[in-house]
Amino acid sequence: MREEKQPAVYIMASRRRGTLYIGVTSALWYRACNHKNKAFKGFTADYEVNILVCYQHFQTMNEAIRREKQFKAWQREWKFRLIENMNPGWKDLHNSIDGIATLSPERDPSLRWGDGRL
Repeated sequence: MREEKQPAVYIMASRRRGTLYIGVTSALWYRACNHKNKAFKGFTADYEVNILVCYQHFQTMNEAIRREKQFKAWQREWKFRLIENMNPGWKDLHNSIDGIATLSPERDPSLRWGDGRL
């Protein structure tokens, strides 16, 4: 079975306002599984960063990579504000990933990842 690629930027957390990890992938559901199962040795496994708290899909991988770099440059508080706008309860979004809903930021203004002002 061939998996459809959907470029995405995502944020994993250890807990509410805890340690964060920002990544980019073309297969978000599987990547989150890998973090949860500690398939990646290193930072996320060491700090138990295994809760998918925020994500956004893009049309192309170049767009996703560009946004990931911008997002990594943000202040920590801006990242928390973004997460809390999309996911106020810091719930694990892994089993409710919706590529269409986050592909068009016009559908939900809180998903506009800009310069930290949301």
